[in-house]
Amino acid sequence: MKNIRNFCIIAHIDHGKSTLADRLLDFTKTVTEREKQDQLLDNMDLERERGITIKSHAIQMEYEYKGETYILNLIDTPGHVDFSYEVSRSIAACEGALLIVDAAQSIQAQTISNLYLALENDLEIIPILNKIDLPSANPEEVKDDIVDLLGCDPDDIIPASGKTGLGVEQILEAIIERIPAPKGDPDAPLQALIFDSVYNPFRGVETYFRVMNGEIRKGQKIKFMSTGKTYDADEVGTLKLNQVAKQSVKTGDVGYLITGIKDAREVKVGDTITSAVNGCSEIIDGFEDVKPMVFAGIYPVDTEDYEELRASMEKLQLNDASLVFTPESSAALGFGFRCGFLGMLHLEIIQERLEREFDMTVITTVPNVSYLAYTKKDPETPIVVNNPSDLPDPSKLDRVEEPYIKASVITKADFVGQVMSLCIEKRGQITNQTYLTPERVELNFDMPLAEIVFDFYDRLKTVSKGYASFDYSPIGMRASNLVKVDVLINANSVDALSALIHADNAYNIGKKMCEKLRELIPRQQFDIPIQAAIGAKIIARETIKALRKDVTAKCYGGDISRKRKLLEKQKKGKKRMRQIGNVEVPQSAFMAVLKLND
Repeated sequence: MKNIRNFCIIAHIDHGKSTLADRLLDFTKTVTEREKQDQLLDNMDLERERGITIKSHAIQMEYEYKGETYILNLIDTPGHVDFSYEVSRSIAACEGALLIVDAAQSIQAQTISNLYLALENDLEIIPILNKIDLPSANPEEVKDDIVDLLGCDPDDIIPASGKTGLGVEQILEAIIERIPAPKGDPDAPLQALIFDSVYNPFRGVETYFRVMNGEIRKGQKIKFMSTGKTYDADEVGTLKLNQVAKQSVKTGDVGYLITGIKDAREVKVGDTITSAVNGCSEIIDGFEDVKPMVFAGIYPVDTEDYEELRASMEKLQLNDASLVFTPESSAALGFGFRCGFLGMLHLEIIQERLEREFDMTVITTVPNVSYLAYTKKDPETPIVVNNPSDLPDPSKLDRVEEPYIKASVITKADFVGQVMSLCIEKRGQITNQTYLTPERVELNFDMPLAEIVFDFYDRLKTVSKGYASFDYSPIGMRASNLVKVDVLINANSVDALSALIHADNAYNIGKKMCEKLRELIPRQQFDIPIQAAIGAKIIARETIKALRKDVTAKCYGGDISRKRKLLEKQKKGKKRMRQIGNVEVPQSAFMAVLKLND
């Protein structure tokens, strides 16, 4: 056990985690020349296309140091704020972390929040200055920033380059020298923490775990503590590039387990595995429950695919434990699911994965956040509003509270003005402004979560020319003046387009929504009025004109009354059509409502 080291790599998005992981694998000869490729651990097409890590990936390396062979279990983690739950799970399975900072970009918001996560779990931090071969690198200045942040010795920081492989040997030595060996009792009853799982169509659910005490053997009867169910360990082993079956996985090591479970709901990330006989009594407390930030409805395009969509979501949830969903139905879209996501990128990725991995074409409704409504009758008991249609009648409403976040933006000093005006436009209140260096400023805001859900991140990148980094944490609920804006198409309310909006912005957003829908909904044989309403009050209206057939074309000459008769007949027909007419809203219209500022 003294020769095992478990560590993860944490950093802000795009600071070179996956590339450095590639170099570590090359150096320890874990991969052969044939298997080599860039971002080796990013095994999803989506990750490669976008150049981001979405899932944490675990892999085992062996390295000889001072005549002894060490086993190094590495977990490469995502850097984007939407996937910080993946990072928190990886940290729970490790004793140390490599904190990577880009020598050209210096410390960013996500670096700081990941660092705090690691420090809360008492991890040993090894700071690494990456990309020092870049012409724009600023190693001395960034080194001082890291020393200020960590309070470490400047000599502890390892200069490295994931591209050229510089400093990889020092990193491996530091991992062995500085990161403590796992603690645990090899003779105690089995206790292992599940930190990830994945669905294999041929073998059922594959569970990834870290053994805290005892050992897990092939063929042993094991028990999952949160469900209380027992299974046979058909196969256990360690995670090299491919899975390597072993007879047992001992204390402190990381491995995989196959039990032939077919039902995705039986495996929970964060659960404890123990042996069915003489097992341990307490559950390892590793993770807190994930709190979704953004809610959206996901519906199958064809209502008959509802059950298939449920099965796909359950399998996806295995692999991405931060996805939360409950069934719901909508008058416009039929049966579907109300899903909770950690952010807009997360929503986009889940939608893509459903289409690619499960061939499910889905419709996503307008994302929103979760509100609390209080009625006049009972002003103490909150009603949770995940969907605008759950909001009580305005006449019975006492107040509505919305979630607020503490946002931290790190940007160059030149862009402070633009960033501030963007945050104030989004109803943010500035709470603090700190100059980290003469060039870089950290701004702290309290702002409503609903305002950052749609396009805040994109616009922040635009106003700061890509230099600002952004991180946030929830700070609780606050009362707000919110109104529910309904969209009526042909006098029928489309529940999927309803939104809860601050009263000051309601008129502008209602008008924009109507204009956008007028462009996107195809013309019919009759006039279609599109209205935005708050309760019974119409605040905006646009009309899609009818496609008309020229019924008077065959009349030439003669009395005007003949033409009028034909036009009257047409008018009656149009009126009847409008009463029974059904207007289809295309998927592009649902998505366009999100991008009102474009």
